[in-house]
Amino acid sequence: MIKPKIAVIGGTGLSQIEGIRGKQTIECETPFGFPSSKITIGSIHDSQIAFLPRHGAGHSILPSEINFRANIYALKSLGVEFILSISAVGSLREDIKPISIVLPDQFYDRTKNRISTFFGRGIVAHVNFADPVCPDLSKIVYESALEAGATTFNKGTYICIEGPQFSSRAESNIYRKLGFDVVGMTNLPEAKLAREAEICYCTIALVSDYDCWHKDHREVDIEMVFEYLDKNIDTAKKIIEKTICRITTDRQCSCKNALENAIITERESIPEDVKHELRPIIGKYLS
Repeated sequence: MIKPKIAVIGGTGLSQIEGIRGKQTIECETPFGFPSSKITIGSIHDSQIAFLPRHGAGHSILPSEINFRANIYALKSLGVEFILSISAVGSLREDIKPISIVLPDQFYDRTKNRISTFFGRGIVAHVNFADPVCPDLSKIVYESALEAGATTFNKGTYICIEGPQFSSRAESNIYRKLGFDVVGMTNLPEAKLAREAEICYCTIALVSDYDCWHKDHREVDIEMVFEYLDKNIDTAKKIIEKTICRITTDRQCSCKNALENAIITERESIPEDVKHELRPIIGKYLS
């Protein structure tokens, strides 16, 4: 079976990627349940990739219902080392216009009902999350976005809200006053879990609206989101393809050793069933 090193998680508007050769579809069961969908694996150019639609087949899963642990665990089990996460977002800044691309370098968590760690049940770990996005991967994506001709911002703070409702006007204005740049509903649990799984992670945020703060634009609704995503999705696909061609598997970043000093539970105290379940993630630290 193909061992993909790169995964693309598709968000709203990106439910599939064309041009994958030798395509296979596999179903992965994990200790945390099933991922959002079956995973498509194959090759683009000379790179093996995996594709997973975050919201499931036919966009049937709410942001709060996504099994983030199963998604990241399944990709880790397949051998994935890099994740490109595609996400529709609202802009909180005048200069970040719809159809722009933002590569956030920071996240702020305003979710309420998400489990965003593999640990617990007898094992404790605290990973460094000061810089949530892999800088090496983000640099590659930024270069690819510029080559694709996209108006791209190579940093910004993504505030992750619970949803599924869009922001109230009061919330949107507060987010702006606090200095956030874009608002979305999905990427923070992914980024946390990817770090715990020692996977390099980068969000490619597709700006579809001005949330509801902008006095000269109508309030965000799903019709507006898809109107702008339809214009942006071809650019996103070009960025993905160019990025995949640039990635090398020789990782020099700290993501690959994120757990090295993070697990503080004595090894003999970790329950055997938990050791077994988390072996794809913590196996190299159990000896």
